[in-house]
Amino acid sequence: MKTLFSAVAVSLGVGLLGAIFAAQANASCSNLGQKAAPSSWQQQFGQGQARFISAAFVQVSDQDWASHSIVGLWKFKFVANGNGPAGPPDGTPIDAGYVTWHGDGTELMNSGRAPTTGDFCMGVWKQVGESTYKLNHFAMAWAFDVNAPVTGPGTGGADFVGPANIRELVILGSSGNSYEGRFTLVQYATDETTVLADIKGTVTATRITVD
Repeated sequence: MKTLFSAVAVSLGVGLLGAIFAAQANASCSNLGQKAAPSSWQQQFGQGQARFISAAFVQVSDQDWASHSIVGLWKFKFVANGNGPAGPPDGTPIDAGYVTWHGDGTELMNSGRAPTTGDFCMGVWKQVGESTYKLNHFAMAWAFDVNAPVTGPGTGGADFVGPANIRELVILGSSGNSYEGRFTLVQYATDETTVLADIKGTVTATRITVD
């Protein structure tokens, strides 16, 4: 059976031989408040009198933050950035593939990793600001091992490493056809508590259309 380090390296698809790192990274943002159009007034002069005309305040809902939506099919890329000497160097490719953001607030990713390591994963998202989106995503990571025995339905040929949690905060481009932002990837052991690896970096994506 492979060592724990080998399992983590394969499950993340990084191809690094360094030590396991576990620096915690967080990203957060605040919701924008409601917008209000300023009141206006106009002076009309006539017969020595001034007349004031005021405009009512208009509330703008969260749904009016942007004319474009992140819903659709995208080609994405994760690149390591800011992990320090214990983590992968800046610019190291972490993952790439295709991702769909659904209109119901769910998300599905087809990772570029081998199917034996768990290449499909899913998440949930919401809009948190103008053209800004937050994603909470989970994957089931496996380490390929041809000698791993069958221990239950769907097992054999790989060792289960544990769940991986990916969080993103991205901003949609003005054209609506690209987005970029930051990601954190935390790989847990099978106990879903012990952190095996913690990677952060940048995410970029371009929209795929029927044309």
